[in-house]
Amino acid sequence: MREGLLALVLACFAMLAHARVELPSALRGAPDMQLLGSGKMTWYGLHVYEAALWSRSTAAGTQSAPDPNQPFALALRYSRDFKGARIAERSLQEIERLGFGTGPQRLQWLVAMRQLFPDVRAGETLTGAYRPGAGAEFFHQDVRIGGIDDDAFARAFFAIWLDPRTSAPRLREQLIGIR
Repeated sequence: MREGLLALVLACFAMLAHARVELPSALRGAPDMQLLGSGKMTWYGLHVYEAALWSRSTAAGTQSAPDPNQPFALALRYSRDFKGARIAERSLQEIERLGFGTGPQRLQWLVAMRQLFPDVRAGETLTGAYRPGAGAEFFHQDVRIGGIDDDAFARAFFAIWLDPRTSAPRLREQLIGIR
């Protein structure tokens, strides 16, 4: 009996490990939205989240970051619990490391992210959708939680994963389809 239960538990973990991170239903109807790539973010061997990137098109065909003139979405399914404030602070650290924005802009972005990002539990998904020239909107699970109407913020935020200078180059390669 125990061996059967153990086998079932292991099978469930295996299914979760291979489950695809889905788009929120509000974004699924977008024309021509296709999965570009997906991957796992690990930090010192700890699995932090699974990520998936959807876009209408890429700037230069295949194996390229999404075209910044087209909408795209990045979904993160977390493997552990995180406070929303910590997600905001870590996002700002990466934005600052990449050199985006001025000091006052980054402070505004941090305040906006702290107000917007909820605490997440293991298994929950946060999705950011890029709106060219307008900013970003965010979803927790399948519910829109708000947006930040600032194109400079949106470009800086998504650069965390998509800029060639990202701190997670392997994840970037997986997201844009380079294997």
